Amino acid sequence: MSISFNQKFGLTVSFATLLFIGLANTHLRAQSKTQQLSQQHTATQNLSQTQQQIPSTSSPENAFIVQQSSDNNLDKQNTRLSEPKSAPTSTYYQVIDELQKYKFSVQGNQVFTSGKLPTTKVNFNQSDLLTVLVNTRKYYQDYASEDQKVLRTGVLATQGVSVKDILKTLDFMITVLQEDIANNRATRLQDPNFINTNFRVIKWSAYNSPSSTSQKQLRITKYAVFTHPASHKKTSKYNIPIYSLKDNSVAGKFYTKYTKQDVLSGIYEPGGKEFGKVEPLAYLTREGFEEALMEGTILLNFTDGSKALFNVDRSNEMPYIRGVAATSQKRYWYFRQVDDIKGYGYKIDAKISIKPGVTFAGDVLNIGLGRVIVLEYPKDGRKQLQLGVLADTGGAFLPNLHQLDFLAGVFQGRKDFGQHIRQLPEYATAYILVKK
Repeated sequence: MSISFNQKFGLTVSFATLLFIGLANTHLRAQSKTQQLSQQHTATQNLSQTQQQIPSTSSPENAFIVQQSSDNNLDKQNTRLSEPKSAPTSTYYQVIDELQKYKFSVQGNQVFTSGKLPTTKVNFNQSDLLTVLVNTRKYYQDYASEDQKVLRTGVLATQGVSVKDILKTLDFMITVLQEDIANNRATRLQDPNFINTNFRVIKWSAYNSPSSTSQKQLRITKYAVFTHPASHKKTSKYNIPIYSLKDNSVAGKFYTKYTKQDVLSGIYEPGGKEFGKVEPLAYLTREGFEEALMEGTILLNFTDGSKALFNVDRSNEMPYIRGVAATSQKRYWYFRQVDDIKGYGYKIDAKISIKPGVTFAGDVLNIGLGRVIVLEYPKDGRKQLQLGVLADTGGAFLPNLHQLDFLAGVFQGRKDFGQHIRQLPEYATAYILVKK
């Protein structure tokens, strides 16, 4: 069937008109899409830049975070591009336990604020403090690559303090003490004006947990090296052993399977299923044994007249549970003989040699090893300042942002110890010193 010229021309014009309209609509849609993608790209870039300011928290090593808006919706983000940015929110820190698992978050200024020492003499034994400072600094030098937990900045990161700042603090204090001792003079570190001039003084307010914030001052507990009677051989009186792990049996960590109750049941004694894997070091009374586990370091007076100092070496890696009686705790420690009182260390041969009167045990994961701490407390109506180094730890301090344990000395028994610690505070205002 044929079609006339006019009809063909009319159809051609109609087709061209429709084609033009279609192309115009396509162009407009493309332009609109391009603008939309451009807006989304800009929003994504802004969001990406914000997120890059937040360290990853998948690993407990990255425990310092910045609180940001939880609204990551791109559509809502697009509507805010033209709005002024709000002031940054407060810094938060993720507290971890001894297995480096997250426990809770705390705002930095709930723990630390700027402070200043009062104008009263700072108390400590100069030579003992120098010993602990030098030994702690040497631990960083010799073992930080193997024990990278000490490279954590901890909650002090919220105050802009780095591990480098801590090492600078230790180095400076060592230099000052060495100079002052060499010149036979009272050290400048006992002068609060010198401290306030040369150090950032950071006040530490106790923080128990998100549900318990009433405690403001740090609780100051005390620990000591006690002397205990003991026997080299098992007797009816001295019938509780302390053991040392044999070097060839450590690799498999078989000992982490057994609780304290398992050990006391006789698994390492003749006839026990793990006999021969450990070495008995001494036998104590049950009371002496429990105190040895709690104290960490003990001086044993053997029935044959000999003496020896022992320190905890490795645990069964079961956590200490607060509120549970000592005899019911599952945590167990293996010991080694040592030549000094020992503090923190990732293995027995690396532990820091410490001195009473200038050493604190505390939370080395969240507060940090080698932090120099000053306690302020009243005594006989006058302010006292006591300085020491956080160079020891224990299961009760991981995590713990509200307590320090002060190494009081070596004592014959609880009575002597009790009389001595009556002079020391139960609670104190605490400051951490960081070299400016």
